[in-house]
Amino acid sequence: MTPDDDQLRLECGVFGVFGTPDAAGTVALGLHALQHRGQEACGIAAFDGHGFHTERHLGHVAEAFSGGDLTKRLPGSSAIGHTRYSTAGGSFLRNGQPMFADLRAGGIAIAHNGNLTNFMTVREQLVADGAIFQSTSDSEVILHLIARSRKSRLVEKFIDALSQVEGGYALVALTNKKLIGVRDPLGIRPLVLGELNGKAVFASETRALNMVGARFVRDVEHGEMIIVSDEGVESVRPFPAARARPCVFEYVYFAMPDSVVNGRSVYDVRKRLGRRLAQESGRPVDVVVPVPDSGVPAALGYAQESGIPFEMGIIRNHYVGRTFIQPTQDARELSVRMKLSPNHAVLAGKRVMLIDDSIVRGTNSVRVVRMVREAGATEVHLRSASPPLKWPDFYGIDMPDRAHLLAANRTLPEMARLLEVDSLDFLSVEGLYWAMGAGARDPHNPQFTDHYFTGDYPTRLLDREIAEGLDASIERQLSFLVDA
Repeated sequence: MTPDDDQLRLECGVFGVFGTPDAAGTVALGLHALQHRGQEACGIAAFDGHGFHTERHLGHVAEAFSGGDLTKRLPGSSAIGHTRYSTAGGSFLRNGQPMFADLRAGGIAIAHNGNLTNFMTVREQLVADGAIFQSTSDSEVILHLIARSRKSRLVEKFIDALSQVEGGYALVALTNKKLIGVRDPLGIRPLVLGELNGKAVFASETRALNMVGARFVRDVEHGEMIIVSDEGVESVRPFPAARARPCVFEYVYFAMPDSVVNGRSVYDVRKRLGRRLAQESGRPVDVVVPVPDSGVPAALGYAQESGIPFEMGIIRNHYVGRTFIQPTQDARELSVRMKLSPNHAVLAGKRVMLIDDSIVRGTNSVRVVRMVREAGATEVHLRSASPPLKWPDFYGIDMPDRAHLLAANRTLPEMARLLEVDSLDFLSVEGLYWAMGAGARDPHNPQFTDHYFTGDYPTRLLDREIAEGLDASIERQLSFLVDA
């Protein structure tokens, strides 16, 4: 995330099929439905009964995997795929997925959504032991751990490798004989199991199942590994029992509204977020206007609860390519205007309630507010359909550190002045849990991963702890030298 970037980047998307004719084509179609989860790179790995065929490309799925020759390029009846936004490792093709390794126990390709919080610690130990890495992605660590495992069977090696990593992840893996789907012990990252013509399908979101015509079977449960082979579907639980804590930000922002995540309709939850927001921080205004696109369901809920008309006062241009986003301030201002344009007929002379899904740095928010004022709005009020973002994420969301999060070190009036709004408010944490239908938040054992709002991280952050320890040690040494 660049210093001026105000958009949270979606983690990654994974998809896999087993025993399906033209598996690569089916995976490509599924990845189209998951494009929103990662737009930097994409890849597919297929197995044709004799060997693996893998392609990874920078850019979008449509650019990389269109055309009628896909079956020839990636033959096979089983395949996995990945859409990527870099969280661990840079935006380079060498960090693209799926990643493949030809091991003594057989070939294996993996595609990973999430982030390992002990990635650097494990990687440094592997390098010290002689491992040679081809990428800077945390996913490659898992392949090295599989390769070094002393277990006999490949599935056992996979389990052994995952027992040594920490964090949030949803993985699909393809071997010579099996398709495997697994979620981290807390179920932080999502993964679902579907069925297509009697064969198993894995996907990050249910909308990808809908895209290929597959039937939703169930969520892969937290800490569960599902192994698919010609013999059938097997479920194992290789990790110590723990209470599920799925990422609540999937409902606020990441997942698409037409998906169902952990049994909850994302669209319904977002409308409930808006309803509760209207109850908590209503204001007499003339129109309710969403910041498109992710603010739309919450704005609908707000309008329905408050009785204030819902209007599309800001129109999004879906045809602006990434080439228009430039590093200069003037170009960034222009890019906002190219993506979002004011609907003067709706805004002029009106008291406007803007509804956004969340506020990160605030840089984009202030540009939108200025745009609405320039269109003739007499008042501009801003509401966030999520609580204030105060803490960074380490489980697959590219989020600024605390120093760059608008709400981390400022009061509500200070933020309102910076954003140039007549009033500002955020949904409460209690309101978020109400919208999830989860009852009151249990402070001793929260039902969701919600650290970005509360600072309550669900796992230890080993790499972070070590880095902070080193920083403190260096600071002490510098202080000693200065005093000396």
